Amino acid sequence: MGLHAVILAGGSGTRFWPLSRAKKPKQFLPLVSERALIAETFQRVEPLCPAERIWVVCGQDHAGAVRQLLPRLLEKHLLIEPAARNTAPAIGLAALHVQKEDPDATIVVLPSDQHVVDSERFREALQLAARACQKGDLLTLGIRPTRAETGYGYLLRGAAREDGSYAVEAFVEKPDAATAARYLQDKSYSWNAGIFVFRADAMLEAIARHLPKVREGLSRIGLALARGPDAARAAAQEHFPRLQSISIDYGVMEPESRGTRRIALVSGDFGWSDVGSFAALPEVRPLDTRGNTISGDALTLDCDDCVVLSSGGRLVTAIGTRGLCIVDAGDALLVVPRERAQEVRAIVDALRAQGRNDKL
Repeated sequence: MGLHAVILAGGSGTRFWPLSRAKKPKQFLPLVSERALIAETFQRVEPLCPAERIWVVCGQDHAGAVRQLLPRLLEKHLLIEPAARNTAPAIGLAALHVQKEDPDATIVVLPSDQHVVDSERFREALQLAARACQKGDLLTLGIRPTRAETGYGYLLRGAAREDGSYAVEAFVEKPDAATAARYLQDKSYSWNAGIFVFRADAMLEAIARHLPKVREGLSRIGLALARGPDAARAAAQEHFPRLQSISIDYGVMEPESRGTRRIALVSGDFGWSDVGSFAALPEVRPLDTRGNTISGDALTLDCDDCVVLSSGGRLVTAIGTRGLCIVDAGDALLVVPRERAQEVRAIVDALRAQGRNDKL
């Protein structure tokens, strides 16, 4: 069993505007440490999958940033999507390429923009999942909830299996506050973090079962791949943009859990965060004595529970503020209450409507 890691580096990252822009989304920002989130992801999985078995899927606009931030990534392992078609086609494309190089490959799929506190326990969970998927099941990591979160999907855990994993009874949509509070008290529910482990052939077979038209398009790319990388790129340019845009959760994992039920999970408790907005930064960054997280040339006086980030080369100051996010990118300044930080994408939409593409 050769274990390969596929890092998904698509996405626009609009929730971190003005730091994130179309050509520099969230995964390329140093939001938790001095390294970009994608570099942390690469480093986190490298002890389990050496660099020659790590792959990245991204769009053309982001290929240069990936090469700059991940110098140990092999050039042939940078897979460029001709169009954004969501995670099911992206994972299918990666599975084709990995299987061509290693017919018996097992794949770990990782989002590029998450944070993990305990990397060793994280890798242990991935290893357990890699062992558990060898009979053809599709594994996912279920994260133990730490709060009544309404912004995540959930997994309903079923019976324990001999290999240390659990059956998945259902994929659950994002709940309302009361339902999320109930899930928090019920140990059968886990957050769905979008981390998957499977044999490459098993995932391609599952895509064929549930997304036959996607599999047909991928097969055409696979036939071209047998003729060489240039032929594969040309075929991808022709066929990939025509594929249905659908997530792996909706397209494969959910129907698989209702049908053949070859879905299982490994429970994870290793300090996971999706770093979903500026409001989440106090969970993953150091705080001062009054609960503020401060970065760059910034100064606060009599402030509590604020996020103050200065990356534009000028001093940012705040006095007497409570629960604000203040983010200076040099050419744009954002001020938003922490409880409304998820609404930042509305600013991006408004700028786009006004034709302010220079700020996007």
